[in-house]
Amino acid sequence: VQLQASGGGLVQAGGSMRLSCAASGRTFDILGWFRQAPGEEREFVAALTWNGRRKAIADFAKGRFTISRDDSKNVVWLQMDSLEPEDTAVYYCATREGSILYSNSKEYYYWGQGTLVTVSS
Repeated sequence: VQLQASGGGLVQAGGSMRLSCAASGRTFDILGWFRQAPGEEREFVAALTWNGRRKAIADFAKGRFTISRDDSKNVVWLQMDSLEPEDTAVYYCATREGSILYSNSKEYYYWGQGTLVTVSS
């Protein structure tokens, strides 16, 4: 599986941004978004199943972030609204097989290269 994350950039606090993760090579069972701020550990943001029917989202993202899948393409979106400076991080997408929506990054096998999101105050 090859993953290509894109859509990052600079946005002001309160703004929105949509990240995409394009998967190629094979279909995936689970796709997750993670983020890593400087000096911090990688943390779970959201995940969904291949068919999009089951989703999980981190507490800090509830009400602000939405994960979804494009049925016509192997693309998963992460819509981020009401962004805060604390959301500044490199965002990664990753996939794994199986049916469990793990929040532990060590459970994911394939990783994209990451896209930087910077939220200015």
